[in-house]
Amino acid sequence: MNDCHYGLIIRLRSAGRTARLHAAPLNSSAMFQALRTSLLSSARCWDADSERSYQVLFDKLDTNKDGKVDVAELRAGLKAMGMFRHGAAQKIVSSGDRNQDGCLDFNEFAKYLKEHEMKLLLTFKSLDRNNDGRIDATEIQQALAELGMHISREGARRILHSMDIDGTMMVDWNEFREHFLLYPAFNLEEIIRYWKHSSVLDIGDSLSIPDEFTEEEKRSDEWWKQLVAGAVAGAVSRTGTAPLDRLKVFMQVHSSKTNKISLMGGLRQMIVEGGLMSLWRGNGINVLKIAPETAIKFMAYEQYKKLLTSEGKKIETHKRFMAGSLAGATAQTAIYPMEVLKTRLTLRKTGQYAGMFDCAKKILRKEGVIAFYKGYIPNLIGIIPYAGIDLAVYETLKNTWLSYHAKDSANPGVLVLLGCGTISSTCGQLASYPLALVRTRMQAQASLDVSDQPSMSSLLRTIVAKDGFFGLYRGILPNFMKVIPAVSISYVVYEYMKTGLGISK
Repeated sequence: MNDCHYGLIIRLRSAGRTARLHAAPLNSSAMFQALRTSLLSSARCWDADSERSYQVLFDKLDTNKDGKVDVAELRAGLKAMGMFRHGAAQKIVSSGDRNQDGCLDFNEFAKYLKEHEMKLLLTFKSLDRNNDGRIDATEIQQALAELGMHISREGARRILHSMDIDGTMMVDWNEFREHFLLYPAFNLEEIIRYWKHSSVLDIGDSLSIPDEFTEEEKRSDEWWKQLVAGAVAGAVSRTGTAPLDRLKVFMQVHSSKTNKISLMGGLRQMIVEGGLMSLWRGNGINVLKIAPETAIKFMAYEQYKKLLTSEGKKIETHKRFMAGSLAGATAQTAIYPMEVLKTRLTLRKTGQYAGMFDCAKKILRKEGVIAFYKGYIPNLIGIIPYAGIDLAVYETLKNTWLSYHAKDSANPGVLVLLGCGTISSTCGQLASYPLALVRTRMQAQASLDVSDQPSMSSLLRTIVAKDGFFGLYRGILPNFMKVIPAVSISYVVYEYMKTGLGISK
């Protein structure tokens, strides 16, 4: 294939190769074909004539003929051409808008495409391992493996198929450029962005592996905006599901074979004792600890990654697990006194404490500093099964989806992301729940005599002896009940926060 510029079409497939074009309305399909014909026929080699191709495309996108293309026009044009990717139009305009007027004139449009193409060329060369000017399935497999995504040969061929215009099952520079030119991501690391889940999905536990950020995000201010959006989403989510969380803790501490507490019975007891608002006891500090924990975990994770990997190399999955677990342990160590306060405030009787500071003062005076680290060992041990299983299940689900469905894009869509994140987090909770129960009971020992302070192992034996194996799972029902609303609330709030903070999707 020669070096002629084939036009600015990302998706050049027959109707049989993409279900999206099957579903497209007739007028959109007709517009796509017209654009394809127009741009292909006017294409030239990469010289000054390429601007004429840019001009043709710009004129097609500028539907109101005001000499500018705004986000709405670009989004509509991309949809009509079968190029639509969520958030792409906004990011293209934001990246190319030099005079900050919210739209692109032709010069800005052409400059953006030229600069973007240079970045694409560097990415193409990094993927082309044998320097033969073409990317094959093996090279795609190798590139994804370096990002911690191991897909089958068939999965790599499907990804290749989505870019292959001439049917050779190899992608040259022209085909690669056509596929990504009107797509703001220019680095394969952008695949990671689609598969983030820990900052979006907050189910009340903070033991999952931290998010990966691309180099582009780290250079810009998007990384901290995403952390802020995730923290706010977590705060709203935890507040919305606080009654179920308090019920879980109540059942963990007070329920047993001889004192069975049902869902409705537990809620009734709490409301009778302290009124409706008592269902939110302990929520304030549960929300307050999100910010320091997120910040410490993120900074520690970045440092542990540097220690475990050579400079310039991608972090492997097992090293990511190690770095994430160490970061989680570091964050938990720093904020663990807040965990103890949260449990005590959640279980308090009416009038027992005037507030968070009063609670801390009374614990310090009566039990000493050591009380703020009760249950620390089972909490620390619980990080490994939770984070390990959460990551393993998520990676498995992610790679399975990529192997079978990553035909058109690495973007799995909202439902797949939410499903994978929910399933992996639930599996992690199942594995670590007995340790979480023991931790909570050790944290709640304020009412016990100093002589009656069982260790982790003796408490485990006591629970199993009195209540059997399933006694280790007291309170897990309200815990599971809060997963779906927590995930849904945190995702919706996260999306609103991203929009409000101006984060590119």
